Amino acid sequence: MKYVIVLGDGMADRPIESLGGKTPIEVAETPTLDEIAPKSELGLLHTIPEGMKPGSDTANLSVLGYDPKKYYTGRSPLEALSIGVPMKDTDVALRCNIVTLTEDETLGFEDQTILDHSSGEISTEDCAVLLKAVKEVLEDATFQFYVGTSYRHCLIWDKGSVVDLAAPHDHLGSKIGEFLPKDEVLREMMRKSYEILKDHPMNLERKKKGLNPANCCWFWGAGTKPTLSSFEEKTGKKGVMISAVDLLKGIAIGSSMKVEIVEGANGGLDTNYEGKADAALKALLDDGYDFAYIHVEAPDEMGHQGSIEKKIKAIHYLDTRVIARVKAGLEKAGVDYRMAVLPDHPTPIEIRTHSSEPVPYLIYDSTKEESHSYHYSEREAALTGIDLSAGPMLIERLLGEENQCL
Repeated sequence: MKYVIVLGDGMADRPIESLGGKTPIEVAETPTLDEIAPKSELGLLHTIPEGMKPGSDTANLSVLGYDPKKYYTGRSPLEALSIGVPMKDTDVALRCNIVTLTEDETLGFEDQTILDHSSGEISTEDCAVLLKAVKEVLEDATFQFYVGTSYRHCLIWDKGSVVDLAAPHDHLGSKIGEFLPKDEVLREMMRKSYEILKDHPMNLERKKKGLNPANCCWFWGAGTKPTLSSFEEKTGKKGVMISAVDLLKGIAIGSSMKVEIVEGANGGLDTNYEGKADAALKALLDDGYDFAYIHVEAPDEMGHQGSIEKKIKAIHYLDTRVIARVKAGLEKAGVDYRMAVLPDHPTPIEIRTHSSEPVPYLIYDSTKEESHSYHYSEREAALTGIDLSAGPMLIERLLGEENQCL
């Protein structure tokens, strides 16, 4: 038996008036999900423990069977693992987004507005140039910057503190003053980064092209060095992670899963969907892996952008270019398999950030067919009456009762 989780990050949503009260999942063309949902277990899953913030960090740990209450030490440390940052036990890691702020010269820094948490999904190559300019001024023995992926980078604070910091995607369209760090050093570093970046030649060129300037470092997600147990020892399954996002790669490295790098996978709407599916099939069919976790960031990014059309398209691509391809490949190989499809959390268009509602999940087993009339959606998952109260219950359900992952 082979096992697959296809996770559409932030795919779940709330009913949208302009869609006739439907969600993007309900509107998107999803022929593969339409085919397998009536033959699958369908229900709701609570991925975010009570009292914890709804993030991809806590939610994906939860889906993989790791109780965030026990294992979570912060988002950025997991990303630091992915990019090879040598963390000491006394280090604190912080996410360093390169974001877009307004550039109103009549206002001070604290009165600027945050427009875009991803600077128009800027490329890693361009962002590395900008981060280099910041490093040259702000880096010292206490603070070290590391290049990550796209707009997502890392700051290591030697003998630092795990301070409370606001996530930029939670405050799009707001003046930044009340959301800046209370720590004066971090606050001043953000202000200086804005002065360094807003007139950088690359940003001047981006503005000429009508692109969002990547003009400020935004620190958040502070945490200490993580300690995850081995996924294989925990479940008895040899696993592979397929994601373009450093957070997911870091979770995989921390849990001793293999990380498969897919050329052209970038976390955006134009990611290499087929490449991700093919990497999973190769790992499962040729390389002896039992379990593949295919993470697609695009629905979440489109939710943060507030784009209904693009979120619908991302869900369609997930169905037709990932789920369908994996299903066809496994069936052609003649192997038995179970496949779960779900989001980690909702990213509702109306709020453009994460929320804590339970998410719809589906588990398809090629060896046995259920028979019902449900389709895969938030609404119909709620109608089934299956409501799993903790995220790690999903992987128990997928792998079977003999695997106790809680």
